[in-house]
Amino acid sequence: MKTFKICLLLVNLAIAVHSLPITPSKEDEVLAETYLKRFYNLKEETGAKARQGPSQRSRKVQEMQKFFGLKLTGTLDSETLVMMKKPRCGVPDVQIGYFSTFDNLKWETNQLTYRIENYTPDMSVAEVDQSITRALQVWAKVSPLRFTRINSGTADIMISFTRGDHGDNSPFDGPGGTLAHAFAPGPNIGGDAQFDEDEDFSFSSIRGYNLFLVAAHEFGHSLGLSHSNDPGALMFPIYSYTDPRTFSLPRDDVNGIQDIYGTNPDVNPKPGKPDPTPPSTPDACDPSLVLDAVTTLRGEKMFFKGRFFWRSYSQNSQPEQNLIKTFWPELPENIDAAYESLLSDRVFIFKGRKVWAISGYDIVSGYPKSLKSMGLPQTVKKIDAALYDEGSSKTLFFVGDYYYSYDEEKKRMDQGFPKRVDEGFPGMTSKVTAAFQVQEFTYLFSGPLVFEYSMSTRRQLRVLGNNYFLSC
Repeated sequence: MKTFKICLLLVNLAIAVHSLPITPSKEDEVLAETYLKRFYNLKEETGAKARQGPSQRSRKVQEMQKFFGLKLTGTLDSETLVMMKKPRCGVPDVQIGYFSTFDNLKWETNQLTYRIENYTPDMSVAEVDQSITRALQVWAKVSPLRFTRINSGTADIMISFTRGDHGDNSPFDGPGGTLAHAFAPGPNIGGDAQFDEDEDFSFSSIRGYNLFLVAAHEFGHSLGLSHSNDPGALMFPIYSYTDPRTFSLPRDDVNGIQDIYGTNPDVNPKPGKPDPTPPSTPDACDPSLVLDAVTTLRGEKMFFKGRFFWRSYSQNSQPEQNLIKTFWPELPENIDAAYESLLSDRVFIFKGRKVWAISGYDIVSGYPKSLKSMGLPQTVKKIDAALYDEGSSKTLFFVGDYYYSYDEEKKRMDQGFPKRVDEGFPGMTSKVTAAFQVQEFTYLFSGPLVFEYSMSTRRQLRVLGNNYFLSC
């Protein structure tokens, strides 16, 4: 118990440090100034106007924070700076909302041409060709647009790899930061897409930045779409890796391109087989929402669903939705369970027979490991939920109608387990799908419902909807 109290003290200290306001460095100030000028039209203010009310920079910071669902502080807090440093598209975030367009700019024909002017040495010619072709077909599949490649002359969409100042008043910034940019439909450079040669582009691995994903996003601009603030949309400005082999254009992007050009007239679904449904971003306020896992992380609450997770913390009234891959490219999606160990100050993520460990926002070296490394028997193929029980200083693993108790300090399973869930938590007769503890209460999720228990007595207190925690 003494060891546990020391670890709990250290974790509380980490939470306190994590919550402190920060003083931006000179480098951060320069980064923010450049970022806001480029993506949010920040202009210099002088004279009396600059002294009246909140500064323009503060207003632009709030505009950026609103777009990304951050707390509206108007200051360069740690969350805002982290977002500013993420790799992204070079096109400004001109509107706040789901899919948006460049003032209704569009091509007047559905038959478009493209030309690849040069190649990156990061990939073979064949790999670049295939990535570009697939990226254009992402949009062709759901619209009447058709693309023809030409090898000389001027195409509607000219594609090139370049670096630094390349003559279009939108210079690239070297490795990281801006990955590429494209121009809205129109004459001259309209529709053209340019990629920063200082980046490391890849074909099928998570190394560097996947060219197919970057190109598919940029071609959305080439066709008339601006940025979306839906974190699950392809047109969200921040780069996030998705396996190209299983990529499917999300619903927000389908709505956007079809709003401009209409649907694909060539799609004739096979009898008895409906069209594949585009993936949608889960709605925190959906009363039927069933979460995959719930955990805490140094004072935050984290709710996982599919390829997304929400972060909820005291400084922000609304939960912040993100893609799992944006923070942890190595983690799987559609996870089974998660919990925070106050003994090791780590969060453990489970899927199938594997477990990953996170320290802060870093994957711990040596993971993933097997479920067996957590003391679970070989017969357990997956767990449904997990939590660190502060009352007993034990980790509880829920598997079907039973749960195990694991002593993390001794690295072994407690005797007498597994036990039936309703034996340890009276009244809990349905399968536990997620679990966590906070503020003297234990919460067991089962489908869209949450069962609240007293942490000390394990007496069931009330039943809630899971969106109770997501500010709905």
